[in-house]
Amino acid sequence: MKKSFLIAFLLLGCLSTFAQKKSGFGIKAGLNYSSNGDYLEAVGEAIQNPDANVGYHIGLFGKLGDRYYLRPEVVYTHTNSGYSDGDLKIDKLDIPVLGGWRIIGPLNIFIGPSFQYIFNSKFSDISIEEIENDFTVGLNVGAGVNLGKIGLEIRYETGFGENIATFVNTNIASLPESRVDTRAQQVIFGLSYKF
Repeated sequence: MKKSFLIAFLLLGCLSTFAQKKSGFGIKAGLNYSSNGDYLEAVGEAIQNPDANVGYHIGLFGKLGDRYYLRPEVVYTHTNSGYSDGDLKIDKLDIPVLGGWRIIGPLNIFIGPSFQYIFNSKFSDISIEEIENDFTVGLNVGAGVNLGKIGLEIRYETGFGENIATFVNTNIASLPESRVDTRAQQVIFGLSYKF
């Protein structure tokens, strides 16, 4: 937890530096269409693939450069995946560090790692006992269009490795623990405003 706050503090410091150099900083928000990994039931180890659901995100970004640029972000993200036994809801802090290229006119493409810290997760009314790694790394890749101070983008995000959460069904105490892969696969639609 302390590492995440330190990283967020450093990135916010970078954002203020960008503002002083007039390279750009701004706010962003949007919708996520995401699903997490497989759900492994305690009884029979049956695997269920999740249904993708809509979530959301809101955050800050900085941008250094023009044709080729570096864009760090600090983003609160909420995801929601549907399983036959319930919904997995995750709240996390995403810190993407993107490298981009303005290829023609207002069109740009970007790619980079996303450092993620899961700080809240819930599987319907079932308590999650443990997540293998609260801190994970993923990959963002996407494209966007900048129309003056307004930016529109679409990106794909995936996690690099499986991240298992274990939980106990409190309604049936005799059952052993179940597991779900918290790694999100998501398509992210974003709207940004640069100051």
